[in-house]
Amino acid sequence: MSLQNPVFIPGPTNIPEEIRKACDMPTLDHRSPSFARMFKPAVAGVRRVLNLSEGEIIILPSTGTGGWEAAITNTLSAGDTVLAARFGMFSHRWIDMCQRHGLNVQVIETPWGNGAPLAEIEAALRADTDRKIKAVLATHNETATGVKSDIGGIRNALNAADHPALFFVDGVSSIGSMPFDMEGWGVDIAVAGSQKGFMLTAGLAILGVSPKALNAMEKATLPRTFFDFRDMLKSYAAGGYPYTPAVGLIAGLAKSIEMLEEEGLENVYARHHRFAEATRRAIAGWGMRPCAATPDLYSDTVTAVVVPEGCNGTDLVQLAASKYGMAFGVGLGEVAGKVFRIGHLGMLTDAMLLSGLAVAEMCMADLGWKVPLGSGVAAAQEYLRNSGTDTLAAAA
Repeated sequence: MSLQNPVFIPGPTNIPEEIRKACDMPTLDHRSPSFARMFKPAVAGVRRVLNLSEGEIIILPSTGTGGWEAAITNTLSAGDTVLAARFGMFSHRWIDMCQRHGLNVQVIETPWGNGAPLAEIEAALRADTDRKIKAVLATHNETATGVKSDIGGIRNALNAADHPALFFVDGVSSIGSMPFDMEGWGVDIAVAGSQKGFMLTAGLAILGVSPKALNAMEKATLPRTFFDFRDMLKSYAAGGYPYTPAVGLIAGLAKSIEMLEEEGLENVYARHHRFAEATRRAIAGWGMRPCAATPDLYSDTVTAVVVPEGCNGTDLVQLAASKYGMAFGVGLGEVAGKVFRIGHLGMLTDAMLLSGLAVAEMCMADLGWKVPLGSGVAAAQEYLRNSGTDTLAAAA
């Protein structure tokens, strides 16, 4: 794999030089005022990205998976019931984690390629007359299938059923790249990670926690130590951590927020949509389609490409890595081999995106797939030429 080539996996993403340099810093005493001066702006910036005016931002030295665990262990107790739809690998993994923690998971099985099923979620909530469901879990952007779910629609379902359950959202591959309105959608815990929209390496679990979730924390009995919000918040009051934090990554997070806000979050979201649409135009040029069942489900950060009958998406990914030194994502779970994934989030330019599409085409030709060279690239070029210019100056 060549480190000179951009990656096209749905995270970790390409890292801007400014962020890389911000992370490259001497050892800093994490209990000193110098750390607090760096940490507090990062926390305030995440609050703005999430749109959270009340509640707390908690940044853990972990990954998105650790963020999932922190969400459930700080608010729930063994035997509690949670409601979740399974429609991809990452919604499945959150369900699996809950089951391992002794929670009763009421699962709504949903075909992969679809999003969270709003009608079924509302029906389950209405049927729960004893209010046994303590939390609803949702994956905003399912990277296994390239599917975006309607988080506001799930909040509407909760409201329509007049149900008091907490509402937890996995926004790991959407926050910082796609619109996310924590307050407007009534999300009680939002989980993000440093390695996707924030354009850092993996190593930070980033959570927004509502006042309602903070209240639930006092009654929760699931074991937690490293992820205990109470310890974190006690130390936060002094501008620090109850243990050693990932200081360099927090410096990088502060720089990331600065870059995102300098570009303007609406411009960031528009840029991601533009690259996603260029990718979808290329896929149509190849005579293929996204795994997402309908256009309203299309993700703006990753597209899972359904490969032709008799072809194997994993073959393309392996060939791209071994022959051309470029990384794409393999299909996972139920879509393994049936798709390959193109990540188009974080730091990208028109030229970078076109290089990935061109390499994918060369792999198709090498594998004998019936795709004319240039068919997808030309479609993407035509769209990019006529849809405005990439605005990420930070990519330089």
